[in-house]
Parts: sequence; C-alpha cells; structure tokens
Amino acid sequence: MAQALPRLRQAVLAARDLEHVADALRAELDLGEPFSDPGVDYFGLRNRVFALGDTFLEVVSPVREDAAAARLLERRGGDCGYMAMFQVDDLAAARARVRELDAREVFEVSLPDIEEVHLHPGDMRGAIVSLSQPRPPEAWRWGGPGWEQRAAPIRVSGATIALPDADRVAERWRAAVGGLPGVQFQASEDDRGLVEITLAGRNARAPLELGGVRFSFQEDAQ
Repeated sequence: MAQALPRLRQAVLAARDLEHVADALRAELDLGEPFSDPGVDYFGLRNRVFALGDTFLEVVSPVREDAAAARLLERRGGDCGYMAMFQVDDLAAARARVRELDAREVFEVSLPDIEEVHLHPGDMRGAIVSLSQPRPPEAWRWGGPGWEQRAAPIRVSGATIALPDADRVAERWRAAVGGLPGVQFQASEDDRGLVEITLAGRNARAPLELGGVRFSFQEDAQ
C-alpha cells in the first residue's frame, strides 16, 4: 500500500554505549538483526539500524569527541533523541522551503536510490531534521541490504519533541517538511528535544524508557 507523504521514516537515538542500548532495544521490542552502516564513520559515529515494518529505528554512538552526537550527549547529560528523518515526495521543493526559512543544510547526498539533506539543529531546534527522497519510494538505503527480511511487525508511527517555544518550532518544522504527520510538539522548561517515539503494532503495551527516550505503543489501524 502506498504511504502518504511526507512521513516520519526513521527515528534516531544517540547513546554513549551503543551495544548496550541496541541490545536492550532488540530484546524489549523483539527486533531483528540490526544493520551497521560503515558510512556513518563520516560523521564520527558507529550505528545500529533496526527495521520496523518499512520504518527504522537507529542508535548512533560517537567515536570522535568532535562529533555532533558527542556534543549533544554532553549537553543532555546522557543518552537522548538525536534525529528525525522524514520521507518527502519532492526534495527539490522541500529544499526551496528550507531556503525560505533561512535554515542551513549541514549535509547533502545524491545517490541513484536516494537524495537527502540534513538541516542544522541550531536553525530547526529540537533535533537534526533530515529530508529524504528514496527511489523507488518504498526503498530505504539506510536500512541495509535485505532489511525487508529483518523487519519486525511494528512500525515507527510518531514522535514528540519537547522545548520551550514548541509552537513556533513546530511551525518551522512543518514549513520545512511540508507537514508533520504523527509528530507532536510539547512545551517544556528546557530544550529536551526528541523525548518520545511512538510505535504501532498488533498489540499495545505499557510505555518504557530506553536510550534516553520514552517508547509508547498504539494499536495499528492499518
């Protein structure tokens, strides 16, 4: 079934102990074997990427002190939400909207099967925002080869971003992405960023805390 776009395709956590958090996620959520992408070394990271249906949950851990994730872990005082990756149907149009917002792009990649940009978290606030246009739309390079065979029967269906000026930041995200299906913004005294990830599946369960974020669960209406 074709998915309406834009949509949240991948949620990313930053952790000091990559294996500990990845193992805990796999055990608690009954996930399949994760993919380790050597390409994230470019960002000074190691990672594990889990397929959840045709969505993805990633854990990154810095291997360099100057990595953006290392600085965020220091500011937040521990594991935390890091990045929200949105699939859009027209990346060129999305980039034009980003320019109108005077938001900076900190990374771009154009490959035969995906085009993507990352937006500066200082401009977007709350988390790094990624805009991606995979080809074909159901593909997702970052899940690794054969992710379909490793996918758990649940999916990432939403996220919550908490920070003081939540309404204003929500409008900025909405303008850049072209909509924010499943993503909520919550007012808080401090900039806490990505604080909750919602998962949809066959059976709802009690929320749990892992990797510095809250995981909540809902029955899948699909």
